[in-house]
Amino acid sequence: MSTPQQKTPHLKRNTIGGIVGNVLEWYDFAVFGYFAPIIGSQFFPSEDKMASIISAFGVFAAGYMMRPIGGMIFGSIGDRMGRKKALQISVAMMALPTVLVGFLPTHAQIGLTASVLLVLLRLIQGISVGGELIGSISFITEIAPRNRRGLYGSFTMCSALGGVMLGSLVATMLHGLLSAAAIHSWGWRIPFLAGFAVAGFGVWMRRGIVEAPDFKKHLEAGDLEKNPVVEALKTKPRQILHVLFLVMVMGGGFYMLFVWWPTYLTKIIPTPVPHALAVNTLSMVALMCCIPLMGLLSDIWGRRIVLVLATGAMVVFTYPLFVFTDHGTFAGALVCQLLFAIIFSGVQGPMSATMMEMFPMKTRFSGIAIGYNVSLAIFGGTAPLISTWLIHKTGNDITAPAYYLIAMALVSFGAALFVGTDKGVEPA
Repeated sequence: MSTPQQKTPHLKRNTIGGIVGNVLEWYDFAVFGYFAPIIGSQFFPSEDKMASIISAFGVFAAGYMMRPIGGMIFGSIGDRMGRKKALQISVAMMALPTVLVGFLPTHAQIGLTASVLLVLLRLIQGISVGGELIGSISFITEIAPRNRRGLYGSFTMCSALGGVMLGSLVATMLHGLLSAAAIHSWGWRIPFLAGFAVAGFGVWMRRGIVEAPDFKKHLEAGDLEKNPVVEALKTKPRQILHVLFLVMVMGGGFYMLFVWWPTYLTKIIPTPVPHALAVNTLSMVALMCCIPLMGLLSDIWGRRIVLVLATGAMVVFTYPLFVFTDHGTFAGALVCQLLFAIIFSGVQGPMSATMMEMFPMKTRFSGIAIGYNVSLAIFGGTAPLISTWLIHKTGNDITAPAYYLIAMALVSFGAALFVGTDKGVEPA
């Protein structure tokens, strides 16, 4: 058994290969959220602007409904054939539907068929994403030094965030370089067409990664579960539920605060915030800087204390920050989202290592994938849709989304209190 300080071979190359593909894949998936209002008008035209936005976020949510299926497919591949194989397939699988979205005719050109095709492509993307992040989490935390799993695991969250931030940056640049008419007509296609080169680079980077030594020994000896998904459901149901509740606020909160937020700032609050995408991008830079710090703190203080403090802060500060954001100023929106970023980093930083340590190696990919993806499907991908719908139904742009986020944070706070108490897990 390796000592806490021992590093696995090819650690630097493996780490870069594991996270770079994640950046590229999540860029592909996230740009849809940033162009949702335009996509809504192109594929779901309606006299009611809010109805078009809701339809677009409905398609965004539909992709997430496929994540549990993708998680089980890639969980089985990752636990039976290796993390490397699953990561190579997932990033390649994202490329085709992403590029096809960029070429897709609109509703005005081919009618309802355009809407159906968009949904189908989004479902394929959802299957791919269902395996990507979990594969990266399993791979990176297994190759990491044992006393730095929190730090190295945090890189997976940073890489996913980096992809989302890249999508935000591209959207910001396009809005700055092109007129509103040009973006609405053809400019929205550019980020999707760029996905081919992005995914190709990810595939190339992952060709050289090497499995963690412990996993490689089991893989070469054929000492792995034949049906890891079934085994995880049979032997670790409590851990799977624990993951589901623990990541509830991470999924729902992220897509409310960093994907839906620009739409909230520009299309929903009474006084639209200028340069909302710039606010979002700056806040995600801050979030990326804080996540590794929180991951490292979880190595020093323990996972539980960092997660309890972060989810508790989310419960306490969400409503006041929504109220302050509603004033509609650039400075106010930036300060509020930066504070959300600092709090949220305490949720994301320790999460990869926390989930990894709940499951033994043979069912790790599958167990995390089921709990994480079911939670993200129910509470993550639907968060923009539910938030917009709640505002539309209640007429209150502060209370409705704020209380929804607080409710998710309360559930995750309760789950955080029990972190570190799972039994029957392979020793760290």
